[in-house]
Amino acid sequence: MPILGIGVDILHLPRLISLLSRRGSKAFATRILSSQEIRTFQVLAEQYGEDETEGIAQFLGVRWAVKEAAYKALYPIRPTWKEVSYTSFNGATGLKPTLVYRPVRDVGPANQLHVSVSHDRDYVYAQVIAESA
Repeated sequence: MPILGIGVDILHLPRLISLLSRRGSKAFATRILSSQEIRTFQVLAEQYGEDETEGIAQFLGVRWAVKEAAYKALYPIRPTWKEVSYTSFNGATGLKPTLVYRPVRDVGPANQLHVSVSHDRDYVYAQVIAESA
């Protein structure tokens, strides 16, 4: 399968935490998350509560970085935030992280995305490789 593009992004979490403290995590989540990701966010928000900014910020930060990297990998296709959906590693099932691009309209040949994410305290790093059939 030919590679269409490679995208990377790095996010400084304290910057995102500052933004969330000013504007609120719910508004930010509504803007960037797919419907599947919103459901997961709502569960986490109930679990952590609005006061636990770091856990929520890490969840949102990973998705922000992944979507930024996907946008770069898919260029010149321009996905919206909600067309890209990330599911993290599931320890119970052993399923690796997945990234799915569900365009609202047919825009091109990208049909498979590979994602890798790393995070360590203040930083989140994401890499996405886009392939065609």
